Amino acid sequence: MYDDILIPTDGSDTIPETLAHGLPIAADNDATVHSLYVVDSRVTAAAGDQTSTDLERSLEDEGREAVAAVEERAAAEGLETVGEVRQGTPAKTILEYADEEGIDLIVIGTRGKSPREKVTSLGSVSERVVDNASIPVFVVRNAGNDE
Repeated sequence: MYDDILIPTDGSDTIPETLAHGLPIAADNDATVHSLYVVDSRVTAAAGDQTSTDLERSLEDEGREAVAAVEERAAAEGLETVGEVRQGTPAKTILEYADEEGIDLIVIGTRGKSPREKVTSLGSVSERVVDNASIPVFVVRNAGNDE
């Protein structure tokens, strides 16, 4: 049913719970797990020319670490993995990646790092993905939240 499953990551503490739901689905379907970290181009643009390059480099490093953590966890479950760091607007880039790579399912948590996302029940990125995806989206509600 699912050959390729995308689990976007922002490196936050919500990811382990999201993986706890997504990886069994991948294992049950012998699916490849795709991990994607999006360096938000709006953040780097707002930083200005002087600090933009350093910030971009730092966020890309953070992204590589976040993707590696997902890949490591999936590989420990015996799953094939693909990881990538891209730049762009997170929700739009997630959906573009899903389309380009023939993703069958997106597994995403409702909470991320941004303060705005912490006060809403469904994070802005996950909400936009759900609203605009042409494929099934499995939302892990309140992932990483003990409330």
